[in-house]
Amino acid sequence: MAVFLTEQSKVIVQGMTGSEGTKHTTRMLASGTDVVGGVNPRKAGEVVSFPTRDVPVFGTVEAAVRQTGADVSVVFVPPAFTKDAVVEAVDAGVPLIVVITEGVPVADTAEFFTYAQAKGSRIIGPNCPGLITPGRSNVGIIPADITGAGPIGLVSKSGTLTYQMMFELSDYGFSTCIGIGGDPVIGTTHIDALAAFEADPETELIVMIGEIGGDAEERAAAFITEHVTKPVVGYVAGFTAPEGKTMGHAGAIVSGSSGTAQAKKDALEAAGVRVGKTPSETAAIARSILAARH
Repeated sequence: MAVFLTEQSKVIVQGMTGSEGTKHTTRMLASGTDVVGGVNPRKAGEVVSFPTRDVPVFGTVEAAVRQTGADVSVVFVPPAFTKDAVVEAVDAGVPLIVVITEGVPVADTAEFFTYAQAKGSRIIGPNCPGLITPGRSNVGIIPADITGAGPIGLVSKSGTLTYQMMFELSDYGFSTCIGIGGDPVIGTTHIDALAAFEADPETELIVMIGEIGGDAEERAAAFITEHVTKPVVGYVAGFTAPEGKTMGHAGAIVSGSSGTAQAKKDALEAAGVRVGKTPSETAAIARSILAARH
């Protein structure tokens, strides 16, 4: 079993014919993802030839789903059109929608996330690298050759740190790696991923990467205390960030002691999570726990 994404997942790409969509569809196909269609109203009926297969373009998500049985959509459209693209995928009944786009207005995200929740679709993102189940399927922009399959589940706010942690622990490998994005409103949270990894029999250990700003990590710590029995190792980016400054991701705003790296580290450690000071130290902690279990 994998979390949210398996080799059976049939993927469509909204915005496949744009430069980013084309580049990353090529990569997804090369890593074994079953990309069954693209969506572009102006290019309906065309076929795009990729090195590994030809992929048809549909005018609507509804048509793509009806003709291919797609159950995942990955969104590579500009910020101004993202809300409409997501709503269209939700209306077509797509259960998993991965929004890569950066710079989506927070009000738009809040609107389409609320709509998706009401209709039963899961959103990952926006402003995220997507997710990968190594060796089975890869949806988004995560490089597929960093790591193989293994017993670690990874959830991360930061795209770059997702890749670094995959590399640091490539000797063990991962069940699924989920980049949830760092915007103030996101569709899938640390808690959602923790619950999925807790339920996944192939995941033995969970690595959780947070960053300064907001209270998502503190809420995740409370959830871990109540609901997670597997070992969790954490890392919080932003220990050296100055107070009151917005750092990188739109969600990374610190006010007073709320949202600081130290406050998050304290909350996680109180929940029994071992927190590394650097990504490499975090990986070393994870490795020591796994070594003791095997």
